[in-house]
Amino acid sequence: MKVGHNPMGLFEYNASKELIVRLKHDADLIQSITELAKNKGVEAGSFTAIGALKRAKLGYYDQKNHEYREMKIDSPHEMASCVGNVSLKDEEPFTHVHVVLADEMGNTKAGHLFEGIVFAAEVHLHQLEGPKLERKYDEVTGLSLWGI
Repeated sequence: MKVGHNPMGLFEYNASKELIVRLKHDADLIQSITELAKNKGVEAGSFTAIGALKRAKLGYYDQKNHEYREMKIDSPHEMASCVGNVSLKDEEPFTHVHVVLADEMGNTKAGHLFEGIVFAAEVHLHQLEGPKLERKYDEVTGLSLWGI
């Protein structure tokens, strides 16, 4: 591979800090993680979260029309899985979250998380050290993706 040639968009990072936080009741999960990243200077990272949400707004990206379709969930759900990353968008920390939510019967709904109002949530954020990880508009997808 030629020096400087990066066909996959590969970025290399080293583990830095591990941040563990319990979010406040009624906080928004995304806003809380974004504030944590901003306050702690996290410009690249990944995270997991466990807990439950009082309500949420999920999205599914319509690849043909290049737009999100939203789904409101107005009842309590367990976060069966919650993963995401932090990078920069317009020079500010940007939090990207996907979640699987389970209701009292174990039925699940999943997708891109736009809003999640916390009942109880514990977050483990892995801060990474390395090159600047920035999101830029991608013509093919219509999304803001990591720059290659």
